[in-house]
Amino acid sequence: MAQEKDVNPILKQVLELGPTLVFFLMYLRMRDNSYTILGTEYSGFIMATVAFVPVLLIAMGILWYLTGKLSRMQIFTAFMVIFFGGLTAYFNDERFFKMKTTLVYGFFAVILSIGLVLGKSYLAFVLSDALPMAQEGWMILTRRLTMMFAALAVGNEIIWRTMSTDAWVKIETFGFPILLFGFLWAQFAALQKYMDLED
Repeated sequence: MAQEKDVNPILKQVLELGPTLVFFLMYLRMRDNSYTILGTEYSGFIMATVAFVPVLLIAMGILWYLTGKLSRMQIFTAFMVIFFGGLTAYFNDERFFKMKTTLVYGFFAVILSIGLVLGKSYLAFVLSDALPMAQEGWMILTRRLTMMFAALAVGNEIIWRTMSTDAWVKIETFGFPILLFGFLWAQFAALQKYMDLED
């Protein structure tokens, strides 16, 4: 296994979060236009979606080159973006890309639920090296995060089916990540007593 290399944390964040912001900016620029390619007319949203795929792959390639490693979550997310971006373009239907968010959050909720049924925390398996915490704390966090992912999946379904594309893009780009970050921050603060593992 390749040794992970040190990289500037700000640059790392730019490479991880930058593609989503680029998609948002491309959408804002292209949303009011339509584009005809090989006799088929595509909306600005679909063209921004198609352009997002290589942007994400380039950012991931740079990240892999700099760090020598990609997380399972990054690889899975990239696969989902490529797969549903391809379906969106092939069927000329923006609903596929919007459903991608539901499936990603739903997938995480299901995987964590399977671990809970088996009495395990898959979060601990992925994050325990970076965040030492007692097993009880991991189980609590896993249960709460499972419910959060399920709520985000349901929320995405409601939003894209009942609100405008503009609203969905803004919530997808900023709303969901801010909610998830705030939730995790609150959980880590609440679970501090499980992280005091001087042993």
